[in-house]
Amino acid sequence: MGTHVIKMPDIGEGIAEVELSQWHVKVGDLVVEDQVLADVMTDKAMVDIPSPVHGKVIALGGQPGEVMAVGSILISIEVEGAGNLKESDKPAPVAAKETPVAPKVEAVVESKPAAAAPRPAAAVCQGPMVAREADERPLASPAVRKHALDLGIPLRLVRGSGPAGRVLHEDLDAYLAQGQSNASAPVAAAYTQRNDEEQIQVIGMRRKIAQRMQDATQRAAHFSYVEEIDVTAIEELRAHLNEKHGASRGKLTLLPFLVRALVVALRDFPQMNARYDDEAQVITRLGAVHVGVATQSDVGLMVPVVRHAEARSLWDSAAEISRLATAARNGKASRDELSGSTITLTSLGALGGIVSTPVLNLPEVAIVGVNKIVERPMVVKGQVVIRKMMNLSSSFDHRVVDGMDAALFIQAIRGLLEQPATLFVE
Repeated sequence: MGTHVIKMPDIGEGIAEVELSQWHVKVGDLVVEDQVLADVMTDKAMVDIPSPVHGKVIALGGQPGEVMAVGSILISIEVEGAGNLKESDKPAPVAAKETPVAPKVEAVVESKPAAAAPRPAAAVCQGPMVAREADERPLASPAVRKHALDLGIPLRLVRGSGPAGRVLHEDLDAYLAQGQSNASAPVAAAYTQRNDEEQIQVIGMRRKIAQRMQDATQRAAHFSYVEEIDVTAIEELRAHLNEKHGASRGKLTLLPFLVRALVVALRDFPQMNARYDDEAQVITRLGAVHVGVATQSDVGLMVPVVRHAEARSLWDSAAEISRLATAARNGKASRDELSGSTITLTSLGALGGIVSTPVLNLPEVAIVGVNKIVERPMVVKGQVVIRKMMNLSSSFDHRVVDGMDAALFIQAIRGLLEQPATLFVE
């Protein structure tokens, strides 16, 4: 038997160190080729580290939350044959330690399925149900955990068919097919007191988000401006275009119309399409409009970028927004796709509430927040009529943007959306 050492790979982009976000294996586990061993976090994305060999884990090179240099020893695996361990590479032993499982997003570096490789006997699933210790936390993605919670399935009773026993959506379906959900789920008595606590380590993407939000609120002089907009006409236009062209060109949401409104309004307010370097005291106004579209994923808020929105049609913008949102939610968005925005659009859709105070995406100086659409009685030409109304809750950096300019900018967007033909008048 020999030892195969896996070192922290060079992920590119000049990155010298990364954060170890989550282990998917522990000392003593049998692993197969292409099985995901760990997640590591760069400045922008989560990356899976797969195993290049079959073998048994004999040492881990760090703990979740630890920042590791590229080239440092990540994991040691006992393999048949000589392995690749040199005397100078031998790691100091690291005690196995149970750590909270951080949320996981699928790899930016994709792994090939190990269909042809036989699994170790310990990983072979014999059925949809398995007994685990009460405090044993089964491996599963946040989406699977939420699905299990919605279905009332105790996850610890479900046998996982994924790598290292990871529970998949198909395993939940198999569990339900066995009719075991209701019979096996523990029934809690009503009004039972609870004294349990859970500590969750702030690591990986959640740590990056926390750092960026704290940095933004400490450095920028935020102020917000809220205006209501009558979106009845733009919604009628959207419904008409979807009915006429939806089958051939794809369905339009409100977002591409908002992107178009930003592009047109920025022609008169170029100071909003800017980045502020507060250390160099330099404001850079950009001709290109790269719109960041805030997107919720399993690991938190990500902001993929629609590049050169000024050169895109409605359907081109819609297709790009959809592509980027899917990539971000699946963890497939690249570093370039998550950086370089000049102004950000953020929306919670139907959960958008009435008013919000979005945090700036530094070094940008403006962010436009979209609230939900509601039908309300409004007075139009002396008559009370039902109109579709929506608020824009937007934030600006007062170090760069004056209050009057911010108000005029949002009023310009309001005029464009309320008279949608003006969106396309050159």
